[in-house]
Amino acid sequence: MENNDYIIVTKGIGRSFRTQDEDFWALKEIDIEVPRGKLTILRGRSGSGKTTLMNILGALDYPTEGTVYFQGEDLTAMSEDKRTKLRRTDIGFVFQSVALIPIMTALENVEFALRLTKYEGDRKQRAMECLHLVGLSARADHMPPELSGGEQQRVAIARAIAHRPEVLFADEPTGALDTVSGLTVVKIFQELTKQEGVTIVMTTHDVGLMELADRVYELEGGRLTHGE
Repeated sequence: MENNDYIIVTKGIGRSFRTQDEDFWALKEIDIEVPRGKLTILRGRSGSGKTTLMNILGALDYPTEGTVYFQGEDLTAMSEDKRTKLRRTDIGFVFQSVALIPIMTALENVEFALRLTKYEGDRKQRAMECLHLVGLSARADHMPPELSGGEQQRVAIARAIAHRPEVLFADEPTGALDTVSGLTVVKIFQELTKQEGVTIVMTTHDVGLMELADRVYELEGGRLTHGE
């Protein structure tokens, strides 16, 4: 299945977990289309299934039923080796907990991620380029404890896009930030889709961020309630 307008397409995704004597369905009948090079938001309250869905889209988990197509390929049918390579080369992740290495500068944190992905270009140059993209060129030599929470999250974003992934998944990236810092992060995402051509999928429960997205899917109780 291939449609260049959409980088990820799901068909009938369901995910169940065994709880005592019955199956709990965290997701049921999820059909979504993620437009290429755009910002898509998965919105829902805690327990709505948005993080479970993101983990499936990012090849961190398997659905119990249904199919995920990533750039036209059936993600659910890929070998584990191919899924691992896909996560390393084509996917980037940003989480609410930034998990920066505290004894490395902002620049070194981004460079280290490039070493892990075996980036073959000039790692320092690319790391500085990414810090510039998130507005932190002047803070490149600062250690994480010397940065605000919003700045640390922006370093985490720079680290996640450094290897030029096709898709960046961000799970509640603004959850621990104040309103202004959270808005800054989402506006950076908007710019990255334009400047880097990266597709971004983020989860949030913040209604105020909806208008900044190119597409929004709302989940409640593991089902889609709205999508546009």
